[in-house]
Amino acid sequence: MVWATGQKLQGGKYVIQGVLGQGGFGITYKARHVSLNHDVVIKTPNEYLQYEPDYHKYVARFIEEAQILARLSRDPHPSIVGVHDLFQEKAIYCLVMNFVEGKNLFELVRRRGAIPEAEAVRYICQIGEALAVVHQVGLTHRDAHPGNILLRQNGKAVLIDFGIAKELVPSTYTSTGAVGNEGFAPYEQVHRGSREPNVDVHCLAATLYYTLTGQCPTKGLDRKLYQQPLIEPRQIVPGISKQVNRAILKGMALEPKKRPQSMQAWLKLLEIPTVLTPPPVHEQEFFRPSANQTSRQPFRTASTRKARTIPWVRLTVIAGCYLGIGFFLVEVGAVAVAVLGAVAAAAAWAVPVAAAVAVAVLGAVAAAMAGAGATAAVLLGAVAVAAAAAVPVAAAGAGAGAGAKEKLQESFSKFHTFLILLGTSWLGLGLGWLLGSIF
Repeated sequence: MVWATGQKLQGGKYVIQGVLGQGGFGITYKARHVSLNHDVVIKTPNEYLQYEPDYHKYVARFIEEAQILARLSRDPHPSIVGVHDLFQEKAIYCLVMNFVEGKNLFELVRRRGAIPEAEAVRYICQIGEALAVVHQVGLTHRDAHPGNILLRQNGKAVLIDFGIAKELVPSTYTSTGAVGNEGFAPYEQVHRGSREPNVDVHCLAATLYYTLTGQCPTKGLDRKLYQQPLIEPRQIVPGISKQVNRAILKGMALEPKKRPQSMQAWLKLLEIPTVLTPPPVHEQEFFRPSANQTSRQPFRTASTRKARTIPWVRLTVIAGCYLGIGFFLVEVGAVAVAVLGAVAAAAAWAVPVAAAVAVAVLGAVAAAMAGAGATAAVLLGAVAVAAAAAVPVAAAGAGAGAGAKEKLQESFSKFHTFLILLGTSWLGLGLGWLLGSIF
């Protein structure tokens, strides 16, 4: 029998104000705590369940879980509805909980449509943290669908209506009596009444799916029995981030062993990495005491190094000069000598000691060619003519090279400066050779 409005319980301590919802297991009433003058929620088992053969077992479970929730209420979590009384009215057990003023997620989505990601994830993380606390004391909510998540006016989400002794009846009944959470419950909960924590992981991931898309996900039992696919949230709302999309799909994995096995593990998938923008170099100064002093001394971290600079304009001038030199030298077949010259020039700009070595190598090559006979002499003469023609260009390249050397060595070692200048010279010579060959 459903209690009528005005019904008094516990000798007038509570007065029934109306029915909030009726499901397969219980009835939820809004009532008034007379002496404290505030509203409460009273949940009771359905009267007809007294005729079930195992009813006493489920009542025992109801009492046990209510006592655990009452212990949680001693150190209340802001997202868990408070429980503060358990009594028996004639043959009916009654659990008294706080009345939470607010709209549930079902109502919010119906009114606004799909909720923006940042807002939705904030609500779900609040409920996930609450469920993690519940799991630590050995309970599973088993009904964390949008209808059981209330939103206060301050933007805080609260989890209500724990599925106490819910295996007595089909697990798909909600607190409103409608078969409305089949899309949120995993198949093993519907099929065999599983109470594992990853049941709540699936329910909460499915709730996030609904909140972000405005659509209920494919029912777990249909996915298992009829291989109906689960449409990815990003296919419905492309603006959903890849990270959140992946977290939902992992949380809603069809098989329990493929889901995160704890609520904390699933919540980590929703964490968005924080990208810290380093302050300017002059502000990134820290202090540490020296071995011999008590005062603080500044030191800089590795992140305070200057950004490397490359003098692109000067390197372009160098490449252009060597392009001209390569164009002239290719006409007399002296490209090999030009390459050695480029090495010598780059070394002279970068490392003075290496310059002497490179010039010595070039001289040795020239001497060997001179000793080879008249052909080599002609070649050397051709090189001299081409070099004379390229003197103005080479002079400009030398000036640019000296400036480039100074700029490069502000950011690079001498060896790396040499490699950069050498590569620039060879690039110019190669382009000059190509143009000389074509024209």
